[in-house]
Amino acid sequence: MDILQQDIMYLPGVGPNRKKLLSEELGIETYGDLLEYYPYKYVDRSKVYHVHELTGDMPFVQVVGRILSYETFDMGPHKERVVAHFTDDTGVMDLVWFNGGKYVKQNYKVGVDYLVFGRPTVFNNRIQVQHPDMDEASKVDTSAMGMQPYYNTTERMKKFGMTSRGVERLTKTLIEKLKEPLAETIPDFILHSRHLMGRDEALRTLHYPQDSRQLERARVRMKFEELFFVQLNILRYASDQRHKYRGYVFNRIGTTFNTFYHEHLPFELTGAQKRVMREIRKDVCSGRQMNRLLQGDVGSGKTLVALMAMLIAIDNGFQACIMAPTEILAEQHVQTIQAFLQGMPVRVELLTGIVKGKRRREVLEGLADGSVQILVGTHAVIEDSVKFSQLGIIVIDEQHRFGVAQRAKLWRKGSEGEVNAVPHVLVMTATPIPRTLAMTLYGDLDVSVIDELPPGRKPVRTTHVFDSRMTSLYDGIRRQIREGRQVYVVFPLIEESEKIDLKNLEQGFEVLSQAFPEFRLSKVHGKMKPAEKEEEMRRFVSGETQMLVATTVIEVGVNVPNASVMVILDAQRFGLSQLHQLRGRVGRGADQSFCILVTPYKLSEETRKRIDIMCQTNDGFRIAEADLKLRGPGDLEGTQQSGMAFDLKIADIARDGQIVQMARDEAQKIVDDDPSCQSERYQMLWNRLRELRKTNVNWAAIS
Repeated sequence: MDILQQDIMYLPGVGPNRKKLLSEELGIETYGDLLEYYPYKYVDRSKVYHVHELTGDMPFVQVVGRILSYETFDMGPHKERVVAHFTDDTGVMDLVWFNGGKYVKQNYKVGVDYLVFGRPTVFNNRIQVQHPDMDEASKVDTSAMGMQPYYNTTERMKKFGMTSRGVERLTKTLIEKLKEPLAETIPDFILHSRHLMGRDEALRTLHYPQDSRQLERARVRMKFEELFFVQLNILRYASDQRHKYRGYVFNRIGTTFNTFYHEHLPFELTGAQKRVMREIRKDVCSGRQMNRLLQGDVGSGKTLVALMAMLIAIDNGFQACIMAPTEILAEQHVQTIQAFLQGMPVRVELLTGIVKGKRRREVLEGLADGSVQILVGTHAVIEDSVKFSQLGIIVIDEQHRFGVAQRAKLWRKGSEGEVNAVPHVLVMTATPIPRTLAMTLYGDLDVSVIDELPPGRKPVRTTHVFDSRMTSLYDGIRRQIREGRQVYVVFPLIEESEKIDLKNLEQGFEVLSQAFPEFRLSKVHGKMKPAEKEEEMRRFVSGETQMLVATTVIEVGVNVPNASVMVILDAQRFGLSQLHQLRGRVGRGADQSFCILVTPYKLSEETRKRIDIMCQTNDGFRIAEADLKLRGPGDLEGTQQSGMAFDLKIADIARDGQIVQMARDEAQKIVDDDPSCQSERYQMLWNRLRELRKTNVNWAAIS
């Protein structure tokens, strides 16, 4: 048995109770888990200071000296403060303990030399260190100490005496126990070409580095390993899909497409739209299945591109399907597509939960006999009763609302006619994803980007207003509504404080109703019944109401070109990508639109940065990059909902973009060279990948 698979309980110093604690608090079950529980920081223990050099603003320091005497101060029932007066003959400082004083006085003797380590502060003009680490100086070789690791622990662990120092002692015991070098997981040819440290040296160095340069090399090695196997898994999966499934070949551009392009196109395509159409055209002619992610900000014209791809399918005798996350968004897609195709002989139908009875039967019959050429729907299109005559392309709007299994179920509907041939897939998202994250989240998809807005669209003007200025904000809203515009007012609804938030929204609705008695208001939140919600949305979309008071349920997909103002209350409680999505609800018409971020005056530094970025730019990619740096990949909109928050122990997708790219390049070479995973040269890698897939890392979700 591999020593790293050994149960942590059998490591000296652990036992059943500590095993339970380590397992429940940190997920550490084996020797290997402990070895991969990396320190979060290091302190240089090789330098020894003199007392007279110390100041109250220094980080951790160590001093060698002796205790002159103890003083004890009563702190109330069963509590005392113990102070040791300590000197190294250059000055005197105090060592202070607020608990454990009895142990201290018994174990640290007056007149013995100790190495004291801790953070200095100043109290009554005297340097003091609270709860220092202490070792007998004669038993410590400071020149061999190097950098001391610090490990994150929980409050519960600290209660049981398991501090960072406790974890460090266990790690030290484990490393001393590992007499044989640890097995390598990356072949020599990659280690040499990328100048990477060996695995055994890297893991030992991460816990006990001699200097910062060596530590950095060890970090790069282990980050590369982690990201490399994620990329290898994704690319192997994508390659497997490509070899397993052929895509239908759309080799003609016919009457339907040409009529639309020359007679119905509402405006000249942007350069970005033309580029994406060329990429799609190449995919659907290639004989392999298109799996493409189409990224573009709200209003960049993704739906138009998707429609043209669907018209190519129709010209080649196939049907097309567009799947949306909500009924209201599906209905809007139908209206948009029908408006684009007005007067053309293309049958477009809607299939959602509200399409019932005779109407539903007609749609299902039309799909089965091929007379319905474009179907727009929600999850309802996956139902077993839905059968296509020949489904050739699937467009999925807002990817993170649909799982991989749901996408596959749709594929199978289109592959009933021809063995191993499947419909093409185009996934659209209005959440711009930074390149490094897209490589990992959507690694199995080719990425296209629409990075231009259609002509005539004015960028939304974003301003930051403090909540003490609501009166003048109301005046501005009133002016916009009198000019015939509509307004969104969004309240936060964050799950931890749902009841309070809901109450705030209800009260806010009352306040706004009183502040704007001359206007009609709609109200929408996630706790309403779907039918009520749809009705309130419909009233706003049709213009019956002038103001929509809502939570973030309106974040995705509502298209009201007449709405020109987005007011976001308590904007400090939203993430950047959420603010950007909400702002995308306005700016859809030709008028100048506004987004007003309302916050209290007192804000944290990070929140100020978020608000400033929103006011400075409308570029979704700049915002997504900033969001990734501020929050990390696990929190990003769309990643957590889909179970794709990565279980990465050392790499950071936000900050390790170069290593992500390096890992991907190496993984790509291997998959290209050995698509069937049979080559002896790469067996070490394929075996390691199989091992990793058995661990608790959610590899399937990552791909």
